[in-house]
Amino acid sequence: MSDHFPDLPEVRFEGPDSDNPFCFRFYEPDRLVEGVPMRDHLRFASCFWHTMRNGLGDPFGDPVATMPWEGGRGDSLDLARVRLDAFFELLRKLSIGFWCFHDRDIAPEGDSVAASERNLDAVVSHAEELQRSTGIRPLWGTANLFSHPRYVHGAATADSPEVFARAAAQVATAMEATKRLGGGGYVFWGGREGYSTLLNTDLGLERRHLGRFLELAAGHADAIGFEGSLFIEPKPKEPTIHQYDSDAAACLDFLREFGLLERFDLNIEVNHATLAGHSAEHELRTAALAESLGSIDANMGDDHAGWDTDRFPTDPALAARVMLEVLDAGGFRAGGLNFDAKRRRGSFEPIDLAHAHIAGMDAFARGLLAASAIRADGRLAEMRRDRYAAWDEPLGRRIDAGEATLEDLRDHARDADEPRLASSGQERFESLFWRFL
Repeated sequence: MSDHFPDLPEVRFEGPDSDNPFCFRFYEPDRLVEGVPMRDHLRFASCFWHTMRNGLGDPFGDPVATMPWEGGRGDSLDLARVRLDAFFELLRKLSIGFWCFHDRDIAPEGDSVAASERNLDAVVSHAEELQRSTGIRPLWGTANLFSHPRYVHGAATADSPEVFARAAAQVATAMEATKRLGGGGYVFWGGREGYSTLLNTDLGLERRHLGRFLELAAGHADAIGFEGSLFIEPKPKEPTIHQYDSDAAACLDFLREFGLLERFDLNIEVNHATLAGHSAEHELRTAALAESLGSIDANMGDDHAGWDTDRFPTDPALAARVMLEVLDAGGFRAGGLNFDAKRRRGSFEPIDLAHAHIAGMDAFARGLLAASAIRADGRLAEMRRDRYAAWDEPLGRRIDAGEATLEDLRDHARDADEPRLASSGQERFESLFWRFL
């Protein structure tokens, strides 16, 4: 096993009173919560792109991340293997059981489609060896269809069928690599699937092509026997002004329109919900109500920034609201909590990766415990049911059953008194929620 993180011991649970910076204070993997081990509720994963490939540059400054394993090797297959060695060492020491990747994150692009496929094949072989020795496996894989200049106008929604074909080839290969590695899912994020102005955009054609692309991808999954879930990841902006996958509701509507709802679930990112003007729990419940809640990218935004900052999620209250939705939806079927998160630019030393993941894992462990306690207490759910109790009375039942016409309701309203309103009790609900944190 590699030794790229020599200052990081294997991180264990020591309890909330420990002063050890390299321990879990709340994440106790084997602890049973509602009869299920904590590790199986949370299904932690780390993303390869932010963890191993993010140099911590920004629009105003060059990359500053210290990555000793890079070693001046250039973007070679040798370096790709070394990066995987360092990554799996970090995951093993942190007791993280899953990882997520883009094809181009783990393997360099070649000068042809065939060369790129050979590069990915070689790196996947090395990843297979590391997975066998550690038991770590992919939560999901995906293809990077947004970084290369060829995708400047989109991939599935490009104005060129040649670009569409190149993107299709890349997805086919990435999906095959994910299957080979035993991945539980495959994610589609339309990084540049959108537009900036309708003056130069055929909206109907682009949306049809995106639907066709997803249909082809689902067909390929069936053809190769990929049994994992297929996920769509909503995102409202960055880099285009209007993304076709702008939020959970837009994605669900798109999937219904093109007959794909039964084939795809949603991968909800917390920071994307913020950018869409929603809360994370809104996006999660929207997906869950459509029986399409698949997986979660666990991160958070910054209240003072209007872009996708992808901070590590260290807010237990946010984690509790997220886990309450997950538990109420019956838990993860194939997904989990992927730390699609990056360190702040000033935290550029390798050990900062460990501190960031530990803080995020403990925050979600606290959130899970709080969410489970809220469910066991039952008062929050009861108060919510009580608020809508009138719908269990005769008028409400007739409306819900479709037995009342608009004329019936007009007749009722003419004879009835002015409706009596009751407080929504928002302050009471929030006060009760906070007691569990």
